[in-house]
Amino acid sequence: MPELTIPQWDDFMARFPDAHLLQSSAWGRLKAAFGWDVVRIASGEAGAQLLFRRLPFGLQAAYIPKGPVSLPGIPLEQAWKSLWPEVDALCRQRQAIFLKVEPDLWEMQQPDLPPSALPGFRKSPHDIQPPRTLLISLEGAEDQILANMKQKTRYNIRLALKKGVVVSVSSDIEQFHRMMKITGDRDRFGVHSLEYYQQAYELFYPHGECQLLQAEFQGQPLAALMVFARGSRAWYFYGASANSHRDLMPTYLLQWEAMRWARGRGCTSYDLWGVPDESEGELENQFTNRSDGLWGVYRFKRGFGGELRRAQGAWDRVYRPLLYRLYLWWSGRGQAD
Repeated sequence: MPELTIPQWDDFMARFPDAHLLQSSAWGRLKAAFGWDVVRIASGEAGAQLLFRRLPFGLQAAYIPKGPVSLPGIPLEQAWKSLWPEVDALCRQRQAIFLKVEPDLWEMQQPDLPPSALPGFRKSPHDIQPPRTLLISLEGAEDQILANMKQKTRYNIRLALKKGVVVSVSSDIEQFHRMMKITGDRDRFGVHSLEYYQQAYELFYPHGECQLLQAEFQGQPLAALMVFARGSRAWYFYGASANSHRDLMPTYLLQWEAMRWARGRGCTSYDLWGVPDESEGELENQFTNRSDGLWGVYRFKRGFGGELRRAQGAWDRVYRPLLYRLYLWWSGRGQAD
């Protein structure tokens, strides 16, 4: 199966309007600009955008984020049957140590993938994307969406409005990046380069699939976020806030306006993209005591009233077992069986 060009992949993806954003050609182009090789293939009613990362000695690691893409309602083993031989051949040709696949499936949809759906794969100890998230329904009236939130979150949204915080559309990526660095330093997480955010904005914004929103008080930027959307789904990927005037609760109003933007373009769900990978009971028991990792944002995100969801997680197809074990050792995630 020949590799598809970007226009050919876009034509294929047009048949799947609710396929995940990470399988869009724009996402592939973003990753291609920052060190990944991108290959797109399709067979029958299924297709995949693969990302290849070059390793020493001519080796590579392969990754399918939130894919493959296939028609909903068709059994996975049937939809993907003709695709896997093509993917397998491509990975072997490129000397991949392993292929990591993170299906775009919730555990509640498919509690356990059948072996025939992912032949030759093993459950991976290493997820790339956060497996657990909060998913907010955007269906119904705005008053109902607000009613589903925690009382304190509703209060904070209204407080920001009352105190004069204003949210507007922005295109100032440099200002956004400055706030991202402040937030990363404060909350101890990694931040992409200015060029990365600029590329993401320029790839998605012209197609109505991205918006940069900024909260200000008396002309002073306080917070900003970049929201993405495709089909009926929206995702909150990147958010930042300054150190000043945090008592005005600008981030709460900002999230609400991002939801309103997503609703305005027809989205019915808003993915807050990442909370600690724990049960709901554990999250509720521990969130007041912990601030490490994603615990630091769970207290904030839980207030918006979303439903806790867990993705299927990652599966690995191993081509070079010894090197795969070295990868697991290097990543510090455990050892292969």
